[in-house]
Amino acid sequence: MTRLLEPGDAAALAEHLTESRAFLAPWDALRDDRYFTPEGQRAQIEEALKGYGAGTAAPFAILGDDGSAVGRINLNGITRGAFQSASIGYWVSKSHNGRGLATRAVAEMKEYAFGALDLHRLQAETLLRNTPSQRVLKNNGFTPYGVAPQYLKIAGEWQDHVLFQALNPEAV
Repeated sequence: MTRLLEPGDAAALAEHLTESRAFLAPWDALRDDRYFTPEGQRAQIEEALKGYGAGTAAPFAILGDDGSAVGRINLNGITRGAFQSASIGYWVSKSHNGRGLATRAVAEMKEYAFGALDLHRLQAETLLRNTPSQRVLKNNGFTPYGVAPQYLKIAGEWQDHVLFQALNPEAV
């Protein structure tokens, strides 16, 4: 289950990011120590909610069984006009990984993007070796359509990524 991020999620997210720091590091940009603190997460959430208010982002919390935030899923770069598209990204804490939370969260965000936001296309990118994330995307109807060389700087290095997309079957 997902819901819109709230400033009150900062402490839980900081705790999960701290316990998952080594687990997430191979798949993420380099982060300074402040990022892993409640204050750092509060700043991230506030910035993300500004994007939500501007209509350029949709920052959601991935919820654990107890209803607390155990990860994030975001629609970024929401673009209108002829493109009607966004990019989706997500993470789940190490302690909650492998339970289907990311798969369900991607399904919810895809429904939100194609329903409430009336987008035509969602895109996602994964490192070539990130087969768990690729499985999440494929289970949600995303298809690979290419490889982008040196696409994102992950773990301090420019790395190749597989590009995925899902198209809204109802878009006209």
